[in-house]
Amino acid sequence: MSSIVIRNLSDQLVELVRERILSGLVPADQPIRQDALAAELGVSKIPLREALTRLEQEGLLRSQANRGFFVRALTATEAEEVYALRLKLEPEAVALAAERANEQERKVAVDSLAKLDVVTDQHSVDVGAFNRAFHLAIIHPCGLTLTANFLERLHVLSQRYVKKHLEPLGRDERANEEHRRLLEAWLARDGRKVAELTAKHISQTLDDLRRQLAAER
Repeated sequence: MSSIVIRNLSDQLVELVRERILSGLVPADQPIRQDALAAELGVSKIPLREALTRLEQEGLLRSQANRGFFVRALTATEAEEVYALRLKLEPEAVALAAERANEQERKVAVDSLAKLDVVTDQHSVDVGAFNRAFHLAIIHPCGLTLTANFLERLHVLSQRYVKKHLEPLGRDERANEEHRRLLEAWLARDGRKVAELTAKHISQTLDDLRRQLAAER
């Protein structure tokens, strides 16, 4: 029983700290104050350190000897790699999911976009998380477990870039219109159109990010 409790605590910590990183609450390139964070979360440093190690394996953190853990900064190089991998895997997976999704999975996809619309209108800091939830909802029914799991990891890495991408005024409205067209094709089980719209959505996001990140260099 104790091992189950420890594992659940570790999983919870990973999720809590991950969402803080993805929402921008933990700044990049500054050491994470483990004592303060452990006290704030009400845990000891040992499970927190384990969670930070797992987040380093996910690619969100980096560690330095005798200095601890740091949130990795956004870079054009990483954006290129993450979005290139999504372009290779995601269009086909989403198209296959459109063909295979059952009624419950289709309802989850519809509900996910509805929630994303709400938080977008509210200009919520949670837009990135709901954006990820929508994309995963239209991926997971593909039935390709390894591909879906890998894409889930890529969407975790994408989330901070999505937040950056949505900074310019009106960009969130354009993104959600693209999502609506994509979901319409997905619900119609039009695999060819789904793959085409998915690839276009990812490519346009990357093009925008290239310009934004280049302007900040």
